[in-house]
Amino acid sequence: MFSNKLNQIILFVIVFSLIMVSFTLIIAFVVLKYQKKKMIYDKGVEELKSKHENNLLKAQLQVQEQTFQNISREIHDNIGQKLTLAKLQLNTLMYNDLDYLKKNIFNIVQIVSESLNDLRDISRSLSSDMITNNGLLKALEHEIHQLNKTFVYNIKLSITGEAIFMNADRELVIYRIIQEVLNNIMKHAEATQVNIDFYYSNTNLEIEVMDNGKGFDIHEVNMGNGIHNIITRAASIAGATHFESKFNSGTKVHIKIPYHEKGKV
Repeated sequence: MFSNKLNQIILFVIVFSLIMVSFTLIIAFVVLKYQKKKMIYDKGVEELKSKHENNLLKAQLQVQEQTFQNISREIHDNIGQKLTLAKLQLNTLMYNDLDYLKKNIFNIVQIVSESLNDLRDISRSLSSDMITNNGLLKALEHEIHQLNKTFVYNIKLSITGEAIFMNADRELVIYRIIQEVLNNIMKHAEATQVNIDFYYSNTNLEIEVMDNGKGFDIHEVNMGNGIHNIITRAASIAGATHFESKFNSGTKVHIKIPYHEKGKV
């Protein structure tokens, strides 16, 4: 009987170790992928001669940097918390109670599995391949799904008109702008409901993001990094932004982006 228990414990330790090694490798992969992308962008900055292309590349680098900071915070706050819980449960296992041992081992494996799934979602949000392979709307639907899973926000996306597909670089900037808007809402607005409306006209894509948060005085607000980044990134693709907000009445962000810039196809 004791030999069976010992074998089960050894098997669990081996399985848990393999899971942790896999988890570590995935984190390393995400970091290396980001560093590789950053090296490519840095090299591109030196080579680009066009002022417009240089501004677009700088905006993309700023977005990548902000996204990486958000990912680091998510790994620390969410995934790190789950792994700490798994470690705590592992340290408090009672090996003399086989039923208790099986139940808690199962719980620990579930926690680690959830952490791995969260990390895969983070990896997908970092990669621009989602835009290239699926387009702006599919990528945005995935982002909204991840946020709605927290049960803190109810985010809805509506589309008016026939979707016009732009080049991947342009759609990536739009995607990162919306990510920045949502990030500002999560950090400052204390909102529970967010509506994202896409209006496809003949010449422009117009986007409205409205929340039911606490709002702010548009004339007194400090132009922090969040608002500044939204304006700068929209301008990098010839877009314009407009903010409307009142205390206790939520905030509306309006973004207007042409499908093509003058002289560009």
